[in-house]
Amino acid sequence: MIALASRRAGIAAALFSVTALVAAGCSGSGAETTTEQGFPKTLTLAAIPAENSTDLRASYDPVIERLERETGASVEFVQASDYAGVVEGLIAGNVDLAFFGPFAYVVAGINGAQMTPLGAVVKNEGTPPGYQSYAIARSDNNSVNALTDYAGKKVCFVDPSSTSGFLYPTAGLIEEGVIASGSEADISAAVTPIYAGGHDASALAVKAGDCDAGFAFDTMVDKTMIENGELAPGELKTVWKSEMIAGSLFAANNELGADAIAKLKDVFGEGMNSAAFQADGICSDECRITDERAWGVVPAQDSDYDGVRHVCEVTGSEKCQG
Repeated sequence: MIALASRRAGIAAALFSVTALVAAGCSGSGAETTTEQGFPKTLTLAAIPAENSTDLRASYDPVIERLERETGASVEFVQASDYAGVVEGLIAGNVDLAFFGPFAYVVAGINGAQMTPLGAVVKNEGTPPGYQSYAIARSDNNSVNALTDYAGKKVCFVDPSSTSGFLYPTAGLIEEGVIASGSEADISAAVTPIYAGGHDASALAVKAGDCDAGFAFDTMVDKTMIENGELAPGELKTVWKSEMIAGSLFAANNELGADAIAKLKDVFGEGMNSAAFQADGICSDECRITDERAWGVVPAQDSDYDGVRHVCEVTGSEKCQG
């Protein structure tokens, strides 16, 4: 049975702050009816951009169309300003579906969000979900060739709740003896942290010399920014790579109910990929699955993110706390 209490009404597909996402459902009537497939008439999908984007929704159009076909609902897309906005919106009951980085997913659970993984993105068909954090510097910067060289430098992180842009980099810096712990005080004592807000913004700041070094996830540096002309091949060098990190994922608010979530797991596990989209006429040659430019979505479970929880233990980061 789908829980209908505290439903939100009319969330615009725009840039939302934490306050907006939390407050958005306050005027809900609680009288929302369901579709023939057993879903609310409106489903809210929230995400933040992996790169600076004025039209993040376009990256999600195939996902949105698939959801609308399979659920009979109208999908309202919310571009949140940061990870916290998505987490708080989910906890407040104003977000039905969310696309998370692994760290944000773990933190959402720590903070009390009741949710179920629907599937994780994969770069290529047949590959396991996962990616790496890169430590990057300008190729002509001879003073940065390893994580140990980050000491005393201006360092671009992505966001304090970013898995590959903050949490794993922090663990790497601890292991290399650059910082003592993941606390803000210890990080600031060892480096000058700059939070760029996006993976592409971090790489561009390194390119421009605004940061001596930084972090970003692998595909952003190796593929996306080169393809769109923001980076030239070889312009940045990679001086460290993390272990494989569990992939970014879609999760459902448990308020949707067990039956609806089971149906969504089937939808995401079988129909959210480039091949299925093309077969069903949802898109043609260029089928995007979020702005991570993934091939598609494969099944995922909560235990897949135990590695992120372990890194939280290693770093002792307050960002991991509830």
